[in-house]
Amino acid sequence: MEMQQFYYDNKIVKKFIYATIVFGLVGMLVGLLLAVLFLFPNLTDGVSFLSFGRLRPLHTNAVIFAFVGNAMFAGVYYSLQRLLKARMYSNFLSNLHFWGWQLIIVAAAITLPLGYTSSKEYAELEWPIDIAIALIWVAFGINMIGTIIKRRERHMYVAVWFYIATFVTVAVLHIFNSLEIPVSALKSYSVYAGVQDALVQWWYGHNAVAFFLTTPFLGMMYYFVPKAANRPVYSYRLSIIHFWSLIFIYIWAGPHHLLYSSLPDWAQNLGVVFSIMLIAPSWGGMINGLLTLRGVWDKVRTDSVLKFFVVAITGYGMATFEGPMLSLKNVNAIAHFTDWIIAHVHVGALAWNGFLIFGMIYWLIPRLTKTTLYSEKLANFHFWIGTLGIVLYALPMYVAGFTQASMWKQFKPDGTLQYGNFLETVTQIMPMYWMRAIGGTLYLIGMIVLIYNVIKTVKQGSTVEDELAEATELTKISSGRLKGEKFHPWLERRPIQLAVLATIAILIGGIIQIVPTIMVKSNIPTIAAVKPYTPLELQGRDIYIREGCVGCHSQMIRPFRSEVVRYGDYSKSGEYVYDHPFLWGSKRTGPDLHREGGKYNDNWHFNHMWNPQSTSPGSIMPGYKWLFDNTAMDYSDTEAKMKAMQTLGVPYTDADISNAKQSIETQVSAIEKNLYNDPDFVKSYEASKTKAAAKGVAFVPMKDREIVALIGYLQRLGTDIKVKNNK
Repeated sequence: MEMQQFYYDNKIVKKFIYATIVFGLVGMLVGLLLAVLFLFPNLTDGVSFLSFGRLRPLHTNAVIFAFVGNAMFAGVYYSLQRLLKARMYSNFLSNLHFWGWQLIIVAAAITLPLGYTSSKEYAELEWPIDIAIALIWVAFGINMIGTIIKRRERHMYVAVWFYIATFVTVAVLHIFNSLEIPVSALKSYSVYAGVQDALVQWWYGHNAVAFFLTTPFLGMMYYFVPKAANRPVYSYRLSIIHFWSLIFIYIWAGPHHLLYSSLPDWAQNLGVVFSIMLIAPSWGGMINGLLTLRGVWDKVRTDSVLKFFVVAITGYGMATFEGPMLSLKNVNAIAHFTDWIIAHVHVGALAWNGFLIFGMIYWLIPRLTKTTLYSEKLANFHFWIGTLGIVLYALPMYVAGFTQASMWKQFKPDGTLQYGNFLETVTQIMPMYWMRAIGGTLYLIGMIVLIYNVIKTVKQGSTVEDELAEATELTKISSGRLKGEKFHPWLERRPIQLAVLATIAILIGGIIQIVPTIMVKSNIPTIAAVKPYTPLELQGRDIYIREGCVGCHSQMIRPFRSEVVRYGDYSKSGEYVYDHPFLWGSKRTGPDLHREGGKYNDNWHFNHMWNPQSTSPGSIMPGYKWLFDNTAMDYSDTEAKMKAMQTLGVPYTDADISNAKQSIETQVSAIEKNLYNDPDFVKSYEASKTKAAAKGVAFVPMKDREIVALIGYLQRLGTDIKVKNNK
């Protein structure tokens, strides 16, 4: 049969690799800055766009979607073409995908520090960017499917199965979690409220880890590890079991992020059961990867690429053992809201994703530039300093997590909390935060070494050109099963059928968990005392969201004695019915705020937001001085926000909306009156008036500034349900 000549598109691979390196450096630098801000909270004092709350989502988005995302696309574009013996379907779609993805990343890098955020973890980007993500993802999918259809290889290798499942599942997750009502060009509200929003978000959040950070990287593992080791995959049969069991089970596990919360127990328990089951396919994949290296362990000792791959796969195994363990309710009761979770996440991110990416880059760059790696010694140095960085990052965070959990739950013999002041736990773990910053610095140094090594390799090599290849044309594929052919080999020839079955596998769990929670009202019992937020409180809540307060504070009191004594009565699902989006949080760097309203007076909140250390010595919370600036709070969109909420089912009447301005004036006047009870406030306030007059600047009354709206929101929290702890 006549051979056909064609060219692999290496240029698109090069573009994605270079973007991976650039954004990897940026994401890690922001991460290191955040680690340093734990040690020096006022380092960026007064600079709103460099505050911890705004930079944290920038860090997570940069690492997940810019660093890992670009690496995933580089690996997919390189391996897919060679596995299918076909050039990518469309040069235009390849370039549209690349440039569109980079523009999305730039848009995120601009909007997140400016405070434009939905606050939903790993899905913070606002609605116009969400639409762009969906469009670019579809372009990627069309390009991939088109390439699969025109392939010259009859059977689709296991890596391609994982790529197909990734495309289908991420599309479903992104679309359903990003359903929102736009209020303005960069502001929207989630269509889901409270418990429903939490379930959908963590169905997305857990499976973003599963199908963005895991399944495509497993596909890359199945391609690059055998290539680097020059060995076949250990077990084809195990890869089949691994693939189908993983994609079916993973989608059910999201509720384990919401254990002991207000989520209905049946949904929590489903999440636990499937999380425990998840260890089997996850470790099946790890075993398949590691045993592929059987017979070449001597080579592992000297080959930096294989070293990176071994630690990456081991990190995957550790993270996927720990995940099911953390879903056990008794373990989750200890770990949730602590730094243990930070350690867990970073073992996956730094080892599994990071090291697989580094190994892939060191393997790919010499082949793309037709040369050898500039320095194997530097690559080995990168491996060892990166490994040390992971250890010095993760271990202190485990210690910090255990310390937090222990101190939060201890009681004195008289029944009072041993550590009643939350800050006692913060000061206790500061040495751990220092060690984390050191570990992060070492990991970053490794990244810088990689950049130098890549630059020198590229300079000594050839310009990246499209690669000539040849293969026989694929004859028409029979729709039926061949004589003696088993089901799965037949399926490997039928990409549409495989994609449909994969879609069904991932939809079953999502439908069974989410639909009843949204459609069956008895799952979320209503509470008559719970009322919608006032116009001022709604605006204050949006400031709370903008500043990323949910990144450090939870609003979910679990039914534990220690939490009820510390914070107040445990949280009920009916309390959140008007919360678009939910703000339960996932980490307590500071105390829970669900019963915050009325615990302190307005002056305390005023002083606390200006200088947290003045009210809470030892606090690592930064000041929010821009909320006090001589600039009027913008209430022009209040009515539009209330109308959007009305559309979502919040019972605002037309009269409530038309009287919003008057309601705001009444509430802010009361807060300003309370502030005048503090002589220090009166003194500084009058001095600021004099200073403004001397400069010839119009003075904005304090009641019209953002801090007052935020105080209004904080004082509302938990007051719908009166509890004796709320004083």
